[in-house]
Amino acid sequence: MGATRTERDSLGTVEVPADAYYGAQTQRARENFPISGYRMPRRFIEALGLIKAAAAAFHREAGALAREKADAIERAAREVQRGDLDAEFVVDVFQTGSGTSTNMNANEVIANRAAELLGQPRGAKYVHPNDDVNRAQSSNDVIPSALHVAARIAIERDLVPALEVLAASLERKARAFDAIVKIGRTHLQDATPITVGQEFGGFAAQVRAGIARARRASEGLRELALGGTAVGTGLNAPAHFAESVIERINAETGLHFVEADNHFEAQGARDAALEASGALKTVAASLSKIAEDIRLLASGPRAGLAELRLPSLQPGSSIMPGKVNPVLCESVTQVAAQVIGNDAAITIGAIRGQLELNVFVPVIAHNLLESIRLIAAVAELFAERCIDGIEVDEATTRDTVERSLALATALVPQLGYDRAAELAKEAWKSDRSVREVAEEQRVLPHDEIEAALDPMHQARPHTRERSGDR
Repeated sequence: MGATRTERDSLGTVEVPADAYYGAQTQRARENFPISGYRMPRRFIEALGLIKAAAAAFHREAGALAREKADAIERAAREVQRGDLDAEFVVDVFQTGSGTSTNMNANEVIANRAAELLGQPRGAKYVHPNDDVNRAQSSNDVIPSALHVAARIAIERDLVPALEVLAASLERKARAFDAIVKIGRTHLQDATPITVGQEFGGFAAQVRAGIARARRASEGLRELALGGTAVGTGLNAPAHFAESVIERINAETGLHFVEADNHFEAQGARDAALEASGALKTVAASLSKIAEDIRLLASGPRAGLAELRLPSLQPGSSIMPGKVNPVLCESVTQVAAQVIGNDAAITIGAIRGQLELNVFVPVIAHNLLESIRLIAAVAELFAERCIDGIEVDEATTRDTVERSLALATALVPQLGYDRAAELAKEAWKSDRSVREVAEEQRVLPHDEIEAALDPMHQARPHTRERSGDR
């Protein structure tokens, strides 16, 4: 460990690294939980710093803390919020389920940094981690509150902007590909024509719906448990503490948090986090569907569907020269798998809350914030390194439309289903197009056959515009 200092807590003395800002309780947690190497996420530590800073400001104005001490605590908490002291947050995610170890990690770091700002040595408790930094708080209301604050900040500042980038990219492609007709497919079988633009417009709509889901999930996280202290009764918290602290958080974030309507629900259950995770799982599933479709449409380049051409980002094989894989699509699907797994862990965590406290908050926070981070990161990369560079092989799309037996569908109103089916079967049997067979059999006048089998008209049956009028 190197040079140490001796600190004392309620269980006795502990040796702490001499240069650490954290103290005895954090050191015990380091020794007790050397499990995963995962630390609480950056957004979570940011939220903790914000809460501690707002609490110090309240206590200064209420006269509960001397101005000099409160100022130093607030300044140290701001350093935590900014990430200046992230190296001091050393407790594993898989810890005491209330997150007490992480709360005390923050309290000790802020207390020792505040003492240092006041010219005092670390470890002397000139600023007390419990009595001063944690004043009017409990891990049981601070940690759930930090989860909600962190998740909303991450959704609003990280996830939604990334999904907006992806939606805009898909919408640009929808406009660019608006006049390119291709064959639609259901059950992976040929169906009636659509435009490539319509297909990409559907992808964009999925992402836009995901943005709406994410924002609804964010709204569901508005309630904060602050003020409930240990079990929801508010013992040791002065009147208006939660209201005042939340007002300060709102002024800084602009996210309009409110005090929990029922503190027993707010501390005993993690239903809002579970709901948010469900929304994230849905977004991840949407992105996976889009990525899988694009990968399938780009399959080839000579033995697949080969309708789309994706940007060549890197060699695709260690043995096959010239092979290029749809790597970003595959990255998206792997992120989706991870988010689905995260949701399963969060679901178990929500189920296992017992009586007045849910003791799965750290793992719920870790998984929820990881899901937000992963989706945000991959969505923006997917847009910029894949979608923006997609091209359409118009020769392929034109040929597959003309050869499709599903074109016979447009002849049903004039000929009836059975007669149109006979045409399609004959076209398949003779390896010809429906158009060629219809003309040969003179099922309709030439002009009517051409009008009915116009692929653009089939893709847009409710407009008078024809592909030849462009």
